Amino acid sequence: MITLTQQHQSSIRGTLSVPGDKSISHRSIMLAALAEGESKIQNFLTGEDCLSTLQAFENMGVSIKRDGQTVIVRGQGLYGLEEAKVPLDLGNSGTTTRLLLGVLAGSPHHNCIYGDQSLTNRPMSRVTVPLRQMGAKIDGREDGNFLPISVRGGSLKPISYTLPINSAQVKSSILLAGLFAEGLTKVIEPVPTRDHTERMLKAFQVDVKREDNEILLEGNQPLMATDIEVPGDISSAAFFLCGAAMKVGSSFTVKDVGLNPTRTGVIDILKRMGANLSVSINRYIGDEPIGDITVLGDKLEGVTISGNDIPRLIDELPIIALVASQAIGKTVIKDAEELRFKETDRIGAVVDTLSKMGVSISGTEDGMIIEGSQDPLKGGEFNSYHDHRIGMMVAIASLLTNESVTLTDEECISISYPSFFKDFDSLTGCHV
Repeated sequence: MITLTQQHQSSIRGTLSVPGDKSISHRSIMLAALAEGESKIQNFLTGEDCLSTLQAFENMGVSIKRDGQTVIVRGQGLYGLEEAKVPLDLGNSGTTTRLLLGVLAGSPHHNCIYGDQSLTNRPMSRVTVPLRQMGAKIDGREDGNFLPISVRGGSLKPISYTLPINSAQVKSSILLAGLFAEGLTKVIEPVPTRDHTERMLKAFQVDVKREDNEILLEGNQPLMATDIEVPGDISSAAFFLCGAAMKVGSSFTVKDVGLNPTRTGVIDILKRMGANLSVSINRYIGDEPIGDITVLGDKLEGVTISGNDIPRLIDELPIIALVASQAIGKTVIKDAEELRFKETDRIGAVVDTLSKMGVSISGTEDGMIIEGSQDPLKGGEFNSYHDHRIGMMVAIASLLTNESVTLTDEECISISYPSFFKDFDSLTGCHV
C-alpha cells in the first residue's frame, strides 16, 4: 500500500530517461537465444515480465549473464534450445507466453508453460490456432485456449494467415514459428501493428520483407548474433507525458525514448487534443528511431479515437482516458475491445476507477465515453486490479486532486516500470 499526498495539485517538471522498452527487451532475449554467437543487450528492462522471458530461456539451456541492465546472451542457434526440465513459469507476461509459443512450436522438444492467475485467464487460441495450422501439437485448457499449455514442437509448414484481430503478439508468434518452417510464411495484417519483431529480425540478419500489408519470411535462415541497445519505453514515458500535457505549468522532457511509428499513437492523439508537444529523432539503433519528447502543459480538447489509432496506442488508452477527463468536451474511444483481454478488463477497470474519482465516464462494448471537466478529482483508496498500467494511471490521477490517494497494490507496477515512484517523486515533488 502506498499513499500519494501533496499540498496542492502538482505539476510535472523535469527531464528523465525511462527504463528500456518492454516489447524490445522481450524480443532481444528470444532472438539472441536463437542466434549463433554472443549478443550484448544494453538498457534491458529488468521488470518482472522481461525477467520471466530471461528465466524461461535459461531453463532451456541458454547461457545468460546479467549485470544490472546489461545482459550477455550466448545463442544456441535456431535448433539448439534444450527441453526444459521443469514447466516454464511465465508469471504475468502475456507477451512472453504468446511469442514463446511460436518458438516452442518449432523446437523439437516437449515443454509446458503456466503463469499466475491473471495470465491463466487470458485467451491463447488467437496464437494456438495458427500454430496448429503450421503443425504444432498444442494441448491446454479449453482446447488450448488457456494456460497451462503443453507444446510438442517439431517440423512445421509455412502458412499464409490473415490476422483476425490487430495483434502484434499474434503476428510475432507466427513469424517466430516461421523461422523453423520449410518455405515462405506470410502474415497479412489489415491494420498495421507494432513491428519490433520485423525490425529486430533484420538486425539479426534475417531477411524479412513487407509488401503492402503482408509480412513475408523464408524459413530456416540462421540468426547471427548482434548487440542491441534498448530504447526507453514510450509506453512508460506516456504516463508522465500525458500528466504534463494536461497540467498547465508543467514542463517535461523524456530523453532517448523509442519513437517507432507503430508506437507513437499517444503523441499523435495528444497533438490532436491540442497538446504543446515537440519531438526530435536523434539516432537509429537496429532500425529503431530514438529521440526526445518535450511537452508543456496546456488546455486540451476532446477527440474521437478509433480505427487505425488503436493498435498504435493500445497500452496508453488508460492514461489517455484520464487526460480526456481534463479536456474540454467529449472524448470517445471505440474499436478498442482488445482492452478487455489485457492483464485485466481495462475498460471496466478504467471506468470503475475514474468514476470513483468523480469523472463522468461510461464504458461501451469496445471503448469508453468521457465528458471532460476541469474540476479537481476525488481522492480515496484505490486498487490497480493487479494491472501495472491501471496503477500508474491512479498515481498520475493523484496530481489532479487536493486529497490523498492510496493505492493498495502498487507492486504490480514493477512489471514494466520498477523505478516509477522514484521518478514520480522527482518530477512532481509529491510525497510518496
